[in-house]
Order: sequence, then structure tokens, then C-alpha cells
Amino acid sequence: MKAAATKILLLLSTLGSYYSPCYAFAMENGQRVLVTGAGGQTGQSIFRKLLAKPGYVPIGTVRSEASRQALLDGTAPKIPPESVAICDITNDDAPGLDELMKDCDAVMICTSAKPAPTGEIDEGTKRPKFGFPNGQPELVDWTGQKHLIDAAKRADRDIHVVLCSSMGGTDPDHMLNKLGKSADGSGGDILKWKRKAEVYLKESGLAYTIVHPGGLLNEPGDERELCLGVDDKVTGTSNNSVPRDDVANVMIAALEDDKYRGRSFDLVSKPVGDGVVTKDYAKLVASLEGKNCDYSLGEIA
Repeated sequence: MKAAATKILLLLSTLGSYYSPCYAFAMENGQRVLVTGAGGQTGQSIFRKLLAKPGYVPIGTVRSEASRQALLDGTAPKIPPESVAICDITNDDAPGLDELMKDCDAVMICTSAKPAPTGEIDEGTKRPKFGFPNGQPELVDWTGQKHLIDAAKRADRDIHVVLCSSMGGTDPDHMLNKLGKSADGSGGDILKWKRKAEVYLKESGLAYTIVHPGGLLNEPGDERELCLGVDDKVTGTSNNSVPRDDVANVMIAALEDDKYRGRSFDLVSKPVGDGVVTKDYAKLVASLEGKNCDYSLGEIA
């Protein structure tokens, strides 16, 4: 660990445009947090927030060299190259996963299958068809996440796994489950595969927090009142969306407050200007009054 820290300290001293000195200090003293899916929008928000936050040593993972380079070439502040690792967690023998995991204190799972239009039109609905060009949900949301959970168990440490999933899991007929389905009924079912990974994590013996965000918004965080609920029911607002940056804030709060451990919940926000902007994340989790999601509801793949 100290050898790796020394290498990054040298790198930072020569490339002064990277994240603040607090990152260099954290390399010797902070919590090591593995952030998977760091090239995605939500994962990158978490990764960048942790890089800028004293006391953390985030290591972001991406699936390819192209994804790594895109992350490093992104907007300022620049990301230290040695803080980004290539690791395709969907591979049964994902090289380097155990090595990445062995000194970790926490894992942020932000990987998810991503639907995209196929260019075809569904004759029945007359709407565009969607597929999963970079891997079906079974591969990404189940197999890949299982590999991460198993690696965390093999590390034989008190690793806290914080999983970013999705609302909608109590409804087997949710429209998200229909994306990417073939005519023979195979494929798709993204919420069912996510739910399977969640149950596997709950039963793993690892410390965990499972967050089900509503519709993800590419809008600024820290501007809204956040609301928690369970089983796709959230009181206090009829809004069913939340900015990605606010999801990142809640997931990071889970690392800093033990009351988030062993919890599974839904997360949405009120519209900007409605309510009081959430600052107290201990108060936020206390609003659940001990409730967690009920996995007997819905269907598991």
C-alpha cells in the first residue's frame, strides 16, 4: 500500500494539475474505496467526490483502456492516472480483482447494463427496440456484481459494500424489464437480475447498503430535499426522480454513518424549491424509522 502511495505522490508532484493535496495525503492515511463503473455517470460522480474529499483513497474501475482514457481525458480537475484500473468484472477470472480488493475498506458498486436503441421498431408498439450492446443484465447486473461480492468475501476484511440499484423492483412487469427482451423471452429483466444481486449481497455476510434511486437526473446535487422509502413507496413527494450527484452524496454518507449499514431503501428528491435542501444525512436515514425493503415482493431472476 505504501509503495503504491509513494508512486502516486511522485506522480502528483510532477503533474500539479491533478486533484488536491488531500488526495496525496489520503494515500497514506485514508479509507481505500473501490468504485466500479467509474466511467459511468453516477459512478464518476461518486469517484470524483471521493477524490476531492479528505480521508479517502478511491480506486475507480472501468472495463477497457478506451474507457480509462476517456475518464482521464475528461473535465477538470484531472484524475490521477494510477487511481483508475481496468477490470472487467463480468469475466469469470477478472484479472486483478482480488489484488484491487485486498486492501479495500469499502466497495461502491455502480455497474449496470446500459440499454441503447437497436435501430429497429417494435411492430406491436411502433416504438424503438432497445438492446444491451455492452452486455445483458444477467451478465452485468448479476454475474459481474456476484464476482465483486465474492471477491470482497475472499478479501477477509470488514468491507462495506454500497450498491447502487434501481427503484421498480417490486413490479415484475415494470417497463425496464421489457428492454432488451428477445422474441423467445430471453434477455432483459434488468430489475429482476439487479434484485438477485441484492439478495446475494444481503446473504453474503458482508456489511452492505443498497440504494434504489428513482429516475436519474443529470442536474446539480445539493439543491433539493431528499426522501427515502421502501418497496417503491416514498412518502413526502409524488416526484420519482433524483439527481445523480445526490445519489452519490447518499452513497458516500453510507460510508460515514453506521446507521446506513444493513439497510436497503428507495431514494427520490423533491423538485428544486420544494422543501428544505437535505444536509443532514443522519436525519435522512432516521426518517426510514427502521424500515428496509421487502425482498419477498416482486420477482428475482
